[in-house]
Amino acid sequence: MTTTHHYQQLITLFDRCFSDEFQTRLIKGDDEPIYLPADEESPWNRVVFAHGFYASALHEISHWCIAGEARRKLVDFGYWYCPDGRDAQTQSQFEAVEVKPQALEWMFCVAAGFPFNVSCDNLDGDCEPDRIGFQRKVHAQVMSYLENGIPSRPARFIQELGTFYNTPPLTATQFPWPEDLC
Repeated sequence: MTTTHHYQQLITLFDRCFSDEFQTRLIKGDDEPIYLPADEESPWNRVVFAHGFYASALHEISHWCIAGEARRKLVDFGYWYCPDGRDAQTQSQFEAVEVKPQALEWMFCVAAGFPFNVSCDNLDGDCEPDRIGFQRKVHAQVMSYLENGIPSRPARFIQELGTFYNTPPLTATQFPWPEDLC
């Protein structure tokens, strides 16, 4: 099993899976992550992740895997994003749209043998997020994917990660119930 995780590995694996069919590349960014569709600057759609962070790349790939064809033509998939510093209502909205991406991210992490940490992403907010409650929702989505099938793009990437990192196929036992993570 490969124990060193480097963002360049993800770039290679992502490109192997998706560059030809989807004209999409994974790109190391210097600042905030963003998705950029092909434009005058580049013939490629670009999934840009933050600062060369391996975890950021996996998270941004998860958002790309969820976005449908129409959304993949829009900057940042046309999604709403409210930065850190959210109130309770806005935090709840943020978590609702993050369940599926973070479920895929967790699956990618397990397939790569890389630690997963759920992200409530609200360090400066005026409310304390329910981290365990949110992770339970993410866990439920992982279980749903395992029981009902993983969509084709994330399934392809999970397979590629598992092959590269020599990890076993995903099973429910690899995803502990959130209280077990303490």
